Amino acid sequence: MHVRPLALAIGLSLASLLAACSSPNQAPDASTPAQSAVDPAQLAAQLDAMYAEFWEASLQLNPLQATFIGDPRYNDQLPNFLSADYRRQARDFTQQWLARAQTIDPTPLSGQARISYDIFVRDLTSELESERFPDWMQPINQFSSMASFAVQLGSGSSAQPFKTVLDYDNWLKRGDALVTLFDQAIANMREGMAAGVVQPKVLMLKVLPQLDAVIKANPEDSEFWGPITRMPADFNDADKQRLTAAYRAMIGDKLMPAYQRLRDFIASDYLPACRDTVSLSALPDGEAWYAFNAKSQTTTDLTPAQIHQIGLDEVARIQGEMRNVMQQVAFKGELKDFFAFLTNDKQFEFKNEQALLDAYNGLRERIDARIPEQFSLLPKAGFEIRPIEAFRAAASAGGEYQSPSADGSRPGIFYVNTYDLPTRKTWDMEDLYLHEAIPGHHFQIAIQQELGDVPAFRRFGGTTAFAEGWGLYAESLGKDLGVYTDPYMYFGRLQGELWRAIRLVVDTGLHSKGWTREQVIAYMHDNSAVTDVDAIAEAERYIAIPGQALAYKIGELKIQELRKRASEKLGATFDIREFHAQVLKDGALPLAVLEAKIDRWIATQ
Repeated sequence: MHVRPLALAIGLSLASLLAACSSPNQAPDASTPAQSAVDPAQLAAQLDAMYAEFWEASLQLNPLQATFIGDPRYNDQLPNFLSADYRRQARDFTQQWLARAQTIDPTPLSGQARISYDIFVRDLTSELESERFPDWMQPINQFSSMASFAVQLGSGSSAQPFKTVLDYDNWLKRGDALVTLFDQAIANMREGMAAGVVQPKVLMLKVLPQLDAVIKANPEDSEFWGPITRMPADFNDADKQRLTAAYRAMIGDKLMPAYQRLRDFIASDYLPACRDTVSLSALPDGEAWYAFNAKSQTTTDLTPAQIHQIGLDEVARIQGEMRNVMQQVAFKGELKDFFAFLTNDKQFEFKNEQALLDAYNGLRERIDARIPEQFSLLPKAGFEIRPIEAFRAAASAGGEYQSPSADGSRPGIFYVNTYDLPTRKTWDMEDLYLHEAIPGHHFQIAIQQELGDVPAFRRFGGTTAFAEGWGLYAESLGKDLGVYTDPYMYFGRLQGELWRAIRLVVDTGLHSKGWTREQVIAYMHDNSAVTDVDAIAEAERYIAIPGQALAYKIGELKIQELRKRASEKLGATFDIREFHAQVLKDGALPLAVLEAKIDRWIATQ
């Protein structure tokens, strides 16, 4: 899921973040026979069996991941993944599976088998490296919170199904477990207070109204009441009465008091202990923490300083293209004046929410008609456009994508933010759709989930630099797909690209160069067309999830580099549809793995 701000998640969702944080019911056998005389095909088959065992073990104690991929077996379960016991299990799990993999000599492997092995070892190694940094002491901020995530699940607007009586009973059990999770979050934040690992105060001030929007005196007024309101008509009367009473009791006697305790703790105890600084480097071991985040998010060895300079160079280049658009529309003035015009002129506003949604649906039809010109590999999963739910819209940015379930029962969803409608500009529509929907995240993530010849950890995992790099690369395809015909819409594309370049500057500025929140907001206003609402939301997003915003531009630059290389070397035989298929057909890869794969493909043409 791309989040401008999950996404999940994306892009991606909390469930995706937990994918490697689980423990099997029993430890895997670390003993593996010597591989020196093993046939490559036999070795690949053995590894595939190991990966399947690993994935099954992951799902058993990571039930949210199972729910999000459409596996219903654990829909009633929610472990206390914030607890010390669970973290120990996660560490043991990772160590055991990594040790098992490292007993194998991968030299005989090639193709998909070698890619899978390298990614498996890389991911588990990175997971162990992350143990050094106590994210668990900061379980809640305005951008990522189990409290908000739970509302999406329990309201029926996300992956938790509410179609059968069993589905309803499953959420009763999972909802009860939320109480333990919330109380554990409070305990973890208390440990963070003692260790000096606390959130910036400016972020936690935004959490309070989010919680206030959820807390209701009457269960019937709660978002959690949604499944009762929409209860299937074919339930018998006894089940309807039983479930209605049980949901009323769960919401009123358990969930709302738990939310209230969390809210009271943050307001009374945590906020006074929160820090006035905003940089990750202000925390203990913070410089190393941020360098690790930069490395893991970009899948490169680029330092924060190198990334900062790449950002500055890209900002200058893109602003040069923007000046060309100014000349095209005969705008008189400086670039900053053009930004102000595009931000404030009412011709770029939607009349109402329905007009915005209608515009996106019309755009979908236009782009769908041109997709075969650029793509031969298409996803099977369905796709919908929905507005972001009101309770979380104020802290969300323009759009985000939620992946479909693997079984096809739930489509991919492009969530569009309609909050503060005048700030949602018409010129931002085409590039946002290309990134989040088609051919961006929906193509990449749905195709990846539908791959039948790769292990599940690759189908449902992946790297942010690839996923978000692909989303940004997809924005560059607009003219080939019949959009960006209006120069203001093309400016929107440039603004989207500029925004990701600015992220390289301001994210590294915040966390490695001592920039303040106010400096970041001022830099955004000086260098792009941005409203106060978006500038504040984005600045606070970078404060909340340090390093994640670096993935977009770094990934996109690599894909553009590979396309140029392929085009130059293949000349007249270069086929853009085949290039796109090659990039997408193996899922989200670390950038070095992607580069090596494309180079091999070029050599065989």
